[in-house]
Amino acid sequence: MIFTELVLENFGVYSGRNLIDLRPKNDDSLSPIILIGGMNGGGKTTLIDAIRLALYGQRAQCSTRGNLGYADFLTQSVNIQTSLGKVTQIELSFEHIVEDRWQEFKIIRAWNKYPQDGKDSLSIIVEGNYDNGLAEIWDEYVENLLPLGISNLFLFDGEQVKELAELETPPPTVVDAISTLLGLELAEKLSIDLEVLVSRKRKALANQEQLATLQEIEEQLKQKEHQKETVKTKLQNLEKQLKFAYKEKDRAYNKFRKEGGKIAAERSQLENKIKELNNVAEKEREQLRDLAAGSLPLLLISPLLSEIKSQGEQELKTQQFKQAKNILDERDRKLLDYLNLIALQPQYIDKIKDFIAEENQVLAHYLQEQGKNYLGIDEDNLKLLTTLREERLPQQQKQAKVSLEHIKQLKLEIDNRDTQLAIAASPEDYQKLDRAVQNAHKKVLECQAEIDLVQSNYNNLEREIELIKKELKNYSETIIDRTNDEHIIQAAAKVQQTLNLFREKLILKKLNKLEIEVTECFRYLLHKSNLVHRVAIDSGSFRLSLYDPNGLPLPKQRLSAGEKQLLAVAFLWGLARVSGKNLPIVIDTPLGRLDSSHRHNLVERYFPTASHQVILLSTDTEIGKQEVQQLRESNAIAVEYLLKYDSEQRQTTLETGYFW
Repeated sequence: MIFTELVLENFGVYSGRNLIDLRPKNDDSLSPIILIGGMNGGGKTTLIDAIRLALYGQRAQCSTRGNLGYADFLTQSVNIQTSLGKVTQIELSFEHIVEDRWQEFKIIRAWNKYPQDGKDSLSIIVEGNYDNGLAEIWDEYVENLLPLGISNLFLFDGEQVKELAELETPPPTVVDAISTLLGLELAEKLSIDLEVLVSRKRKALANQEQLATLQEIEEQLKQKEHQKETVKTKLQNLEKQLKFAYKEKDRAYNKFRKEGGKIAAERSQLENKIKELNNVAEKEREQLRDLAAGSLPLLLISPLLSEIKSQGEQELKTQQFKQAKNILDERDRKLLDYLNLIALQPQYIDKIKDFIAEENQVLAHYLQEQGKNYLGIDEDNLKLLTTLREERLPQQQKQAKVSLEHIKQLKLEIDNRDTQLAIAASPEDYQKLDRAVQNAHKKVLECQAEIDLVQSNYNNLEREIELIKKELKNYSETIIDRTNDEHIIQAAAKVQQTLNLFREKLILKKLNKLEIEVTECFRYLLHKSNLVHRVAIDSGSFRLSLYDPNGLPLPKQRLSAGEKQLLAVAFLWGLARVSGKNLPIVIDTPLGRLDSSHRHNLVERYFPTASHQVILLSTDTEIGKQEVQQLRESNAIAVEYLLKYDSEQRQTTLETGYFW
């Protein structure tokens, strides 16, 4: 089966006639994915509701129907801009193999804003011709194509995956789909028919007094079952109220946080922290003042200190030269006396005298060039100056920079906390916000308590019904004569036992295949072959159990939120594969709450292989730029659409292409 075209005319947020080509082809190559993008509230869920409505009509499990009657639901589904005279219509075209050849079908459901007799008109076109006979038996015929009981395995949304991932046992919709898939409906229906037959035979065989007792017990059973249905309806309504209460609680908390309630609750802590930061900053400033009171300001005359150091070194050198000149003069005198003593020739003595005179003249000229002794510094003071300039002042400068940077950081922290205090709610607003959060939390607790009470009442009614049925059975066995009809009753009991045994064996046989498929799908999606070795399914509650490669139980709580969602997808995928039906898959909001690695696994491994036709309805945050590029590169996308929602007109228009 392949969906080829969907036409929405004045349906939901779609005004006028909107045609969507759903053929999984891309340049004559088979690309299974039809990608439809849209923001929340833009009409994605309306598309999947339209497919359900076209296929199943009054039996369709649409998201916006709730407890509405079919006529009210049809009226609600009419586009708000549609005038009374215009028709609202859904057309779903698909191809299906009939007698070894493909045939084209088109389902047309149409109605006015206030539908006549509370129904829509149904037309079926086969190979271009209207088939009124098929339209009459369409509810039976569609069960051969895509049975309603297993439709949730092929038409599902992210919320269904989320619910399945969080629950220990599958929800009723999935349990019903499993029962249908495993063929348990026939056995259960036969068992119920046998109970009806036995009930009739009991009435036929009992005398008047016995009949009255039987009727009294049956009436009591009927009343209890009616009470059970009433309590069940109440329980469902309470669960909706609880879900709404949780949403209100989240809304109140978000408002509390956005409007500064959380900051107001932490006001005293913020104020203490600001005071602490100011104290630390003041200590840093005190340290800077101490540095400023010492030698640090000398950094302002750093060039002058360098000149002083050079001048001091020069003056010390000059002093050394003066001291050396006296010593040299004495040595020169002794040298000349010695030369005279040894009777050196006069011409040589004259040359030596000239040499000494020239050297003394150079030294005198040098001392004259150095100028006066301005500083009068000694060697110890010069060393102190050098230590101050080269060690103490750089160290104090570094310490001052660290203090200044620390003060700057402290000021930023103080400013940030001052800003937080500025946006904090006032005490009056804080009380209102806090009261709203407390009331919402209280409402959740009240709803949960009421649900627990009603659930307990429901469980008690179930036990009472079982006791009455047991009493009815025991009573009948003791009062009915051994007649042919009694033989029928006894035979029916044996048949029921056989049916129960058959049902158990059928479950075990098909569950074994389902376990293999789910395990294979989960390991394929998870891409961690060493985490889960086997997935087991309980035959009574259909609860999933995981086992590691050593055969030890693996608690579901050890899985991450993303791995739980992959397990839910694997469960639905395995059920679809076990069904043996080659059907399209429609997925609404497919990647909610998944991290990047798990998204990559679904995009790479599930979407392109889930079916021969996969219709994805996604927001820009689920299948983002990276994911859509990955699907395009693998040539998995046949066509892309984008739903553009106009909030002022409250209308959605359809465009070719995706967000990117």
